[in-house]
Amino acid sequence: MKSIKCITLFVLMLFVGTSSFAQIKSDYDKSTDFSKYKTYSFKGWEKNSDKILNDFDKKRFLDALKNEFSIRGLSYVESGADAVITLYLVVNNKTSTTAYTDFNGGMGYGYGMRRGWGWGMGPGMVSSTTTYNEDDYKEGTLVVDMYDTSGKNLIWQGVMTKVIKDNSEKRDKTIPKYIKKLMKKFPVEPLK
Repeated sequence: MKSIKCITLFVLMLFVGTSSFAQIKSDYDKSTDFSKYKTYSFKGWEKNSDKILNDFDKKRFLDALKNEFSIRGLSYVESGADAVITLYLVVNNKTSTTAYTDFNGGMGYGYGMRRGWGWGMGPGMVSSTTTYNEDDYKEGTLVVDMYDTSGKNLIWQGVMTKVIKDNSEKRDKTIPKYIKKLMKKFPVEPLK
């Protein structure tokens, strides 16, 4: 009984614990010499991405990206940049289903005396109850694309997927934190 409760608690912690982490993926053109890029500009938000975010969150994303590119030696310019950054955001409504199962009863054993003594096992009554909980949440995916302006080809892409929290005060800290994690996948290390 204790082991079943421990396993259930572990699985619950696994699902709850992973919801605060971001899934981050990155890919880049291996033949590109990223050291030649000194300046970049933002082309803007692709498709309807800019309508999903309010102006405060747009600024949070742009400021965090500017900071991360800056510490890697890239300067932001309005025009004439070596590279162009585009941003794309999609938000999906998701549902998480969790099942909790309680087991009751089980095997029994005992001993008795009658014309000798001994012990034995016998069947017992077993029952289980499963409860399902569904939680709705929003999951956002941010795609950051970097294009070479001369060849207009994609040279780097970073993708981050995370559960979205509706607390704007926390987003002041979490957006820069997760952009920093995304930029760890960028081919250029921060300058020392």
